[in-house]
Amino acid sequence: MTRHDLLVEIGTEELPPKSLWALAESFRDGIASGLDNAGFAHGTVEPYATPRRLAVRVHRLAIRQADQRVERRGPPVAVAFDAGGQPTRAAVAFAESCGVALGAIGRVTEPKGEFLFCSVLRPGAAAAELLPGIVGRVLDRLPIARRMRWGAGEVQFVRPVHWVVMLHGTEVVDCELLGQKAGRMTRGHRFHAPKPILLRSPGAYVAVLEKRGHVIVDFAARRERIRAGAVAAARAAGGEALIDAGVLEEVTALVEWPVPITGAFDARFLELPPEVLIATLQDHQRYFPVRSADGVLMPQFVAVANIESRDPAQVRAGNERVVRPRLSDAAFFLAADYKTTLESRRLALAAVTFQARLGSLADRTARITALAAHIAGQSGGDVSAAQRAAQLAKCDLLTAMVGEFPELQGIMGRYYALHDGEAAAVAAAIAEQYLPRFAGDALPASSAGLSLAIADKLDTIVGTFAIGQKPTGAKDPFGLRRAALGVLRILIETRLALDLGELVNLALDSVRADLQRLGDRKSPPLANGVARDVYDFMMERLRAWYLEGVPGVTTEMFDAVLDTRPASPLDFDERLRALLAFLALPDAASLTVTNKRIGNILRKAGQEAGLRVDAGLLREPAERQLAAALEALRAEVEPLLGQHRYSEAMQRLATLRSTVDPFFDQVLVMAEDPAVRANRLALLAALQRLFQHTANLARLPG
Repeated sequence: MTRHDLLVEIGTEELPPKSLWALAESFRDGIASGLDNAGFAHGTVEPYATPRRLAVRVHRLAIRQADQRVERRGPPVAVAFDAGGQPTRAAVAFAESCGVALGAIGRVTEPKGEFLFCSVLRPGAAAAELLPGIVGRVLDRLPIARRMRWGAGEVQFVRPVHWVVMLHGTEVVDCELLGQKAGRMTRGHRFHAPKPILLRSPGAYVAVLEKRGHVIVDFAARRERIRAGAVAAARAAGGEALIDAGVLEEVTALVEWPVPITGAFDARFLELPPEVLIATLQDHQRYFPVRSADGVLMPQFVAVANIESRDPAQVRAGNERVVRPRLSDAAFFLAADYKTTLESRRLALAAVTFQARLGSLADRTARITALAAHIAGQSGGDVSAAQRAAQLAKCDLLTAMVGEFPELQGIMGRYYALHDGEAAAVAAAIAEQYLPRFAGDALPASSAGLSLAIADKLDTIVGTFAIGQKPTGAKDPFGLRRAALGVLRILIETRLALDLGELVNLALDSVRADLQRLGDRKSPPLANGVARDVYDFMMERLRAWYLEGVPGVTTEMFDAVLDTRPASPLDFDERLRALLAFLALPDAASLTVTNKRIGNILRKAGQEAGLRVDAGLLREPAERQLAAALEALRAEVEPLLGQHRYSEAMQRLATLRSTVDPFFDQVLVMAEDPAVRANRLALLAALQRLFQHTANLARLPG
């Protein structure tokens, strides 16, 4: 069948940069899925995106669907024809629904009787007929948070649409999308190539836009050009470009024809904390800071213009002129903030609401202080440093600098604490309280920072659950999933064997006291269910972490360990990794099946298994051997379990197979003698308890 490339381009006003690539990927995936569902053969599907367009190129799209054999069973013959052999309305309606004459309808005999049967070869529809509907549905389903209208029409999209291209091969697909008639005329750069540009075929799209339109339409190619240009510009200035992946992505979404420009600022601004300089240049201006070979920031930056100016000096001067007042403001904020200590700001925390039902920042600070001190004490950390850091942790939220640069919360707190003469451990903990901020981020390095970070996140999680605002579906306005994973990562990766349930209950006690003191009447009753819900919520975050990040871990393995309700996440981690190692052993599969068999026997026995095995009632050699092996192994394994050396314990347990298999081959557990039967059940129960100490093996398949 004939195939041609397909190009769909939606030309718009400037699209939101932070969601541009997500929209492009969704557009690509939707088109591919729509074509697949419609039965169109095609090759790869490539997305393109610039600030003024979303586009997709489909390689080798068939000009029509493949013919399809449609087979349908109709009503029973007894219903389709009357006693005189004349067709009934049921037969006629079936033929009409199949689109054929009644004479073309056949019959099929099945166990339930004889039925009418239709088998027709339905020719595939032309791509030109179905493409407008496919593309239109995809555009309607793009992940656009807020759609807008423009002009006098009722069409809605993320931004006003000014042109649409839809070419299948060299032919325009006749249709209208988003209020625009599809054609072959695209547009280039707003200033370099403002006139419409004719496209003869999809294959020429990328090259034509670059050569005639001054547009690099390939997002990845444009991103690499920006990265390489920034690196080269910084190198020419004698430094190294500091390229943040998020900033690079956003800059790529802001320009169509990237041109790197090196700018400079007054060297006196280097006295500002480097994080302030980076936040000003990078987060606010979308510039790339420049640092020297030894990692020190230089008074220079690389901006990326969206135009190739005839007078680059003017572009450079414009960027320098914009950044200068920003840095001046930052210097002013820092000087003003240094005039007031963090300690003196503590009283003002009471006037700032944290959450309407959970009180002020002062209330939150008190809760975090108590919990951080407890955690530091339990983990052998610096209690006084953790307590003092918690008292000052939220004070920098009241500073002018953090008011202007919210992303510097905690970071600026560290600078202010050191300026005030606070201990280095206190200052470090204040900076570390929000770690980890995102997946893969660094963890707190100091003991006080660990305690404060855990306390801060747990207070947020527990408090939000207590007022009935837990996450639902994709909605998580308080970032509780990220906070939960942060707590779990800290406890596991820093090897803190803290009881998560106890910490949740302590946090809940403080929240409960504040809700009562503040006279909250809207919260649901605070019973033990809240603590259980928080624990379960955090364990589900842990599940995702293991399934996505630890090779070999399955849902069944996770549930097997979860059934034991480990007190600490670290203990959970040790059990799960021990189970993973155990299941790799040659005897593991057999012992897992045996464990399930034991569970079934004990469940169906109709009597409670005893706690002790009477050696005098062991009659068969196989049961005596199993009892002896079990007793000897218990003496070895129980100390290992007590020391959380689960992997070693389970490896020892694997040696029981040589005595377990003969027991089930040679011994009748449900003996007629009640005493013997009860003794054998007790033996199996003892074996089960030893095996299931680390994980509930009955949860595993097999």
